Amino acid sequence: MEYSEKVIEHFMCPQNCGRIANPDVSYAYGDPGCGDAVIFFMKVQDNIIEDISYLIYGCSAAVASASMASVLVKGRTLADAINITEKEIEDALGGLPESKKHCSNLGAGAIKGLIKKFYSI
Repeated sequence: MEYSEKVIEHFMCPQNCGRIANPDVSYAYGDPGCGDAVIFFMKVQDNIIEDISYLIYGCSAAVASASMASVLVKGRTLADAINITEKEIEDALGGLPESKKHCSNLGAGAIKGLIKKFYSI
């Protein structure tokens, strides 16, 4: 199994990892099939994602996918960010091995759930 340089970069030095202080919303999401789990935290200002972070338990591809998802949506409007796709994350990472493509769903699914939860508060 071979990973792209971007996947390795985001696994070795994940962006936005940790918990931001006083988030407006948090959301837990997981894949029971492989055991990966993530909790995203978000601050919103004027419908723009001002800050986002996460805590994750998972393989290298899951860590890289959560990291890239956070990078891709930070600074975007909620309306734009909710449309993030697995393919967008995968492409930004320079691809994922076939057996790890499901990991991009972790980031995309969590972001969508996070924003839906924010709207329901």
